[in-house]
Amino acid sequence: MKYTQLGRTGLKVSRLVLGTMNFGPQTDEPTSHAILDSAIDAGLNFVDTANVYGWGENKGRTEEILGSWFAQGGGRREKTVLATKVYGNMAAEGDPWPNHDRLSALNIRRAVEASLKRLRTDHIDLYQFHHVDRRTPFEEIWQAVDVLIQQGKVLYAGSSNFPGYKIAQANETAARRGAVGLVSEQCLYNLAERRAEMEVIPAAQEYGLGVIPWSPLHGGLLGGVLKKQAKNGRRASGRSADSLANTAVRAQVQAYEDLLDKHGLEPGETALAWLLTRPGVTGPIVGPRTAEQLESALRALELELSEELLAGLDEIFPGPGPSPEAFAW
Repeated sequence: MKYTQLGRTGLKVSRLVLGTMNFGPQTDEPTSHAILDSAIDAGLNFVDTANVYGWGENKGRTEEILGSWFAQGGGRREKTVLATKVYGNMAAEGDPWPNHDRLSALNIRRAVEASLKRLRTDHIDLYQFHHVDRRTPFEEIWQAVDVLIQQGKVLYAGSSNFPGYKIAQANETAARRGAVGLVSEQCLYNLAERRAEMEVIPAAQEYGLGVIPWSPLHGGLLGGVLKKQAKNGRRASGRSADSLANTAVRAQVQAYEDLLDKHGLEPGETALAWLLTRPGVTGPIVGPRTAEQLESALRALELELSEELLAGLDEIFPGPGPSPEAFAW
């Protein structure tokens, strides 16, 4: 397993992040535990979740599955760098109380205690703000986080879905308080969606944040969707189907799959390997629903992409260009 440091921290994490969003909704508890065991055995030590995962009436279920896995012992918790998130509304249906979501000091305090209980642990290694809260000043957010750090319930704070200017605002506010601030940003970033290269990734690099891309296969679009359709007759669904309805996008995906066929590479593994070549990236989040999907993701760590292939990928999926030059007319 390949490891790197998380941003400017001394924390060593695997170059793939195990995302648990599917645990509960699509993957049952025994299978989820088996995937977690396989990941740890392979050296993957960075696990990401969120308090709202499980969704709907089952919000919190994914954290509970992780908690029951930790409870089996065997050093599972000690071997895991645990990341979860706060922001989403955790209110039960019909509960009118207005402080079940966002980043008020009150909700952060309540949410972290609830997550610790579900996760069956005494601390969270990386506590992430799932979205920007424009209603709550960063002074209040950091006051709440500082208390949690002093109590040992949280080690580091990170962001998710933050624009570049909010990363700057958050860390400048933390610096005035003498606090560490954000150490990571979890953003939408992949071959087909490279807008993060304009502001988010430059801001993260400037402030020493590790970048943790989510949706590395862009909802399955980069996972060989056309190849699977031709082989199995299985039509794309969800976001992939919507995207492929666009003729230009379909042509891009076809060119992508044709290029990888030429090099004898699998699309999903290549999309992950490409992210691992990008400046500032700590590791992409993979969300396997099965053991086979985890094995495929792990193979991406061993891929070495040639300069010829990287150039070909840039031709098919051109990024915005270097910042700030990309902003010039």
